[in-house]
Amino acid sequence: MLTLNQLPPTNPPRVVVMGAGGFVGRATCARLAADAVNVVALTRKEVDLLVPDAAPKLAAHLTPETTLIVTSALAPVKNTAMLLDNLRMMQAVVAAVKSTPVAHLLYISSDAVYADSRAPLTEASPAEPGSLHGVMHLAREVMLKCELPAIPLAIVRPTLIFGPGDPHNGYGPNRFMRLAQAGQDITLFGEGEEQRDHIFITDVAEIIRRCVRHRATGVVNAVSGTVTTFRSVAEQAAARFEPRVKILGSPRTGPMPHDGYRAFDAALLRQLFPDFQPVSLAAGLDRMR
Repeated sequence: MLTLNQLPPTNPPRVVVMGAGGFVGRATCARLAADAVNVVALTRKEVDLLVPDAAPKLAAHLTPETTLIVTSALAPVKNTAMLLDNLRMMQAVVAAVKSTPVAHLLYISSDAVYADSRAPLTEASPAEPGSLHGVMHLAREVMLKCELPAIPLAIVRPTLIFGPGDPHNGYGPNRFMRLAQAGQDITLFGEGEEQRDHIFITDVAEIIRRCVRHRATGVVNAVSGTVTTFRSVAEQAAARFEPRVKILGSPRTGPMPHDGYRAFDAALLRQLFPDFQPVSLAAGLDRMR
């Protein structure tokens, strides 16, 4: 559960975004800057979390008044080597904050930390990841909680993020829109029958912004609360371009991820931020044209 510790919401004196060159980091910097927040955007160029002197380099950008947002990750995690690199990156963050404590820390995690469920997931659902990617994010969350117990910590767990500027070309809205725009057929895994929640990138940034301004602590899922099949996503993407591309099924080479169903109950978001209205899938796809 997430607790809002600052009412009314107020801009912090200074925000450092670690991973500002990534999908979520860029959007977060832009959203905070629109509120005239003093944002320090750090990319790998300024602070590479995998080099030996990463901790002192990051610490040099921190102050006792700083809100630190950590979005940096090597993702998706495909093997043990990537997992260990990600843990080393968080080790550098922990060391930096230990040497120069900050006022508030936000970690952008992932819904991959949750166990599969036939019921909609909530922030109270068991964190029992079934993938190395989920293991990485959960281990990082635990590292922050255990190593920095005195630092106010908020953890944001987004589901599948879509929107312009995605660098991963991930399966789903991002890839389907690019294929349809290029006039290339969309090939689904199986028949695309899996049902998943998708959240627009600006909504993720908005949730992070609200956590920052409320100096929130605890956990919140960044979700829309609506599930859609991948076939429906592909059909909606194809319908936005002419000539309309074909949507093709393909044989599966492994089990269906999450048993084909990954839904979320967005009740906590509605309770905390009743004025927050997530961008619909259709509206988000329109913004990607």
